Amino acid sequence: MSVDAVRVVIADDHPVVRAGLAGLLATNSRIEVVAEAADGVEAVAACTSHVPDVVLMDLRMPHLDGADATAQLRAAHPEIKVLVLTTYDGDADIMRAVESGAVGYLLKDTPGETIINAVFAAARGETVLAPPIAARLVSRMRAPAPPSLSPREREVLQCVAGGMSNPEIATRLFIAETTVKTHLLRIFAKLDVDDRTRAVVVAMERGLLKAAQQ
Repeated sequence: MSVDAVRVVIADDHPVVRAGLAGLLATNSRIEVVAEAADGVEAVAACTSHVPDVVLMDLRMPHLDGADATAQLRAAHPEIKVLVLTTYDGDADIMRAVESGAVGYLLKDTPGETIINAVFAAARGETVLAPPIAARLVSRMRAPAPPSLSPREREVLQCVAGGMSNPEIATRLFIAETTVKTHLLRIFAKLDVDDRTRAVVVAMERGLLKAAQQ
């Protein structure tokens, strides 16, 4: 499928970056930058007003970050394609962007011609990934799924997150203190950690545990 012309919104909280991207895209007569946005809220508003073909979306922006803005856009305007262009390549950033509905993920050190080609590819609905990002996604997909915690293990760890001691947990859950220790040992093994604090942190990172209520 060929694309004759592509209308683009640039969303980035750095004016210099927006200006640089606008200048780069202006070198191709088939690309029109219809609006710029300094944060996720402005990006959503600009897309509602201009309905572009592609949004070049930064991830870390004030008020509403790129992943949340992407999710809102995909829900309201599924025809708009979001191409993430960022300096961040952490696993959490990548997965949030992909899960929010972005069709591509490029890093800001990507050559200009590659970015232009990626804009056209995104407009065609193709997936565009920087080689390091693609490699990390493939590696993540191939990795075995981490073991899940049982309902009782989650209860025990939730108590730990709330600052409770083993005797307090035993009283709260009506189980023996030795049983609490057994659950904790199993939790440590499943999460590959050595202490209670790290177990809580890792469980929260994986979405296995809610933040403790204060």
